[in-house]
Amino acid sequence: MRFFHGEKQSGPYFEGWYFKHQNKHGQALAVIPAFHADRMGRRSASMQIITNSKSWWLEYPSSQFYAARDRFQIQIGPYSFDRRGIRMNVSAPELSLSGALRYGPFAAVRSDIMGPFRIFAGMQCSHGVASMRHFLEGSLCLNGEIIDFSDGVGYIETDRGRSFPDVYLWTQCVWGGPEDGSVMLAAASVPLPVGSFTGCICAIFHRGREYRLATYLGARLEKWSSSEAVVRQGKYRFSAALLDGQSQPLLAPAEGGMGRTVRESLCAAVRYCFWSGKELLFQHTDQCASFEYSDQRRA
Repeated sequence: MRFFHGEKQSGPYFEGWYFKHQNKHGQALAVIPAFHADRMGRRSASMQIITNSKSWWLEYPSSQFYAARDRFQIQIGPYSFDRRGIRMNVSAPELSLSGALRYGPFAAVRSDIMGPFRIFAGMQCSHGVASMRHFLEGSLCLNGEIIDFSDGVGYIETDRGRSFPDVYLWTQCVWGGPEDGSVMLAAASVPLPVGSFTGCICAIFHRGREYRLATYLGARLEKWSSSEAVVRQGKYRFSAALLDGQSQPLLAPAEGGMGRTVRESLCAAVRYCFWSGKELLFQHTDQCASFEYSDQRRA
């Protein structure tokens, strides 16, 4: 299994990792390290940090970036990310972030979330899920405020390719309690050499069982918009509805470079419903769900 695919990519190409951390008090912080090679083959690295109320962008020369091909390990300068956790000591204009978080065992999906699409070399963007849920220990100090993530939960995913889709929706949530669960849904307009199609991938962990809804398994989007998505696959039906959320700007890949701005709600109120036939398996509304929708055609 390869963990980094960009070592021989001349561009346009990007590869990034999304590390979300949330605590028991509704606070969340995500860190997004990334590698880029633009159309001219110029390489660079970046790290974005997003909270409930603000986001930051930091750029680094490619010489300060390292990712292992044969194991889950990313490093940008002195900042490290691996299966054991993250270690931060960032000092930049308007940003100070220090501390370390330790991760528990990853809850991985059974197989590559892209299914057969993983072998298509021409995919504009390929998605991966490293952990649907893992426990956290430790704390981070953000601009003088200590955020305790002990007994919190984390989520990790990755993307790689040339660009984010022109139109896409993405949402993610993990929660505890008797009805504990974790969900990830991505829907997008996927370009082909001729034309395009609308595709979706969705992973659901609930009560110790994994469900997968995906275009390659026959799933179809009954509806999707800037605030809602409904997916049906056989007897299963899954919906995600954005109720409220404060979004923050993030830079997103476009032809390898980070020339596009999108907006993400790191802690949004989202209602998720999952049916098997007429049986409602769960209905969960969460105040710490992530939600992102972007339509480049309207930019």
